[in-house]
Amino acid sequence: MAVSSGTATVTLPTDEQILIEREFDAPKHLVYKAYTTPELVKRWWSAHRGEVTLAEIDLRVGGRWRYVMVAKGGYEVAFHGEYREIDPHERIVMTEVYEAMPDGEALVTISLTEEDGRTTLTLLTQLPSKEVRDMIVSTGMEAGMQDAMDRLEQVAISLR
Repeated sequence: MAVSSGTATVTLPTDEQILIEREFDAPKHLVYKAYTTPELVKRWWSAHRGEVTLAEIDLRVGGRWRYVMVAKGGYEVAFHGEYREIDPHERIVMTEVYEAMPDGEALVTISLTEEDGRTTLTLLTQLPSKEVRDMIVSTGMEAGMQDAMDRLEQVAISLR
């Protein structure tokens, strides 16, 4: 199965934002399903950097989510948040907190658009400050995100 490896684009629209855009060779209902189903999230979220040990999703406004992975170095990486808006197959707005840095809560807006069976995912992360944004960018998050997006596409294609 072919994936569009490394095709996500990352831009910094403002001092407090990170924008990720990527096209998937799958319809948006399958990308949405892969993004919102715990057993499917476990297949792509770690991006070859460890093993997802927990993917909890209470997909409703006010519901909470939490993902945990044990990275290859043996340390645990965990994120959690709360769903603020859900428009199935179209848009999700949620908070995101990296548990090692609880003061850096982000607001993430995920939008899906489809044309000719291909889906464009737009992920806008609004951060509390330029310092937090720059720290995230400096972690090498782009490489991990590219791998995760490739795996997300593989999972979505596998649902056909």
